[in-house]
Amino acid sequence: MSLPFPRPGKIVCVGLNYRDHAEEQGAQLPAAPLLFAKFTTSLIGPGDPIVIPSLVTKCDYEAELGVVLGATVKGVSRENALEAVAGYVAANDVSARDLQFGDGQWTRGKSPDTFCPVGPLVPAADVPDPHALGIRAILNGETVQDSSTANLIFGIDEVISYASQTSTLEAGDLILTGTPAGVGVFRKPPRLLQPGDVITIEIDGVGSLTNPVTGP
Repeated sequence: MSLPFPRPGKIVCVGLNYRDHAEEQGAQLPAAPLLFAKFTTSLIGPGDPIVIPSLVTKCDYEAELGVVLGATVKGVSRENALEAVAGYVAANDVSARDLQFGDGQWTRGKSPDTFCPVGPLVPAADVPDPHALGIRAILNGETVQDSSTANLIFGIDEVISYASQTSTLEAGDLILTGTPAGVGVFRKPPRLLQPGDVITIEIDGVGSLTNPVTGP
């Protein structure tokens, strides 16, 4: 395993942050960002295998725009939040849906080893508008998610500001900003990851990330 950038101190994630993802599950739009965490031991790089543990029966993909911080901030305003961004990555918030929904909280289902693939870092200066990027997930050659970061409910500036009101965000920390519609568990019929699959995340202007899927 080789990460394309230094291991972050923490991974902060946002749930239910795309309008089309809320619509596909019949959920009301949240009034504030829904934050959760993934353990940093879930991180892998491009080409590394996503390994589904033997106890997981519903493994799902989630295409996400990742944000890597380049400065430490606490209580930062929305107006100044993007100044703390070092760059952006394509990421996959792989999720064990059976654990996530069965536990009633998300940490265990989001944090198995290998469940956070990330791609190379693209400097923030090379991404003029992170809120206008096409984002896709491609499973075995078939596009299963196809949206835009324009559909974010809470923008990157708002997420950074919101999270920093209660926790210090440190340089190197990774923020996953949410996933659009098309995740496997809500497809009809469901389309979940299986050993032998290959999943690719593409984000316009940021790049692509491909990982094979294996069993234990």
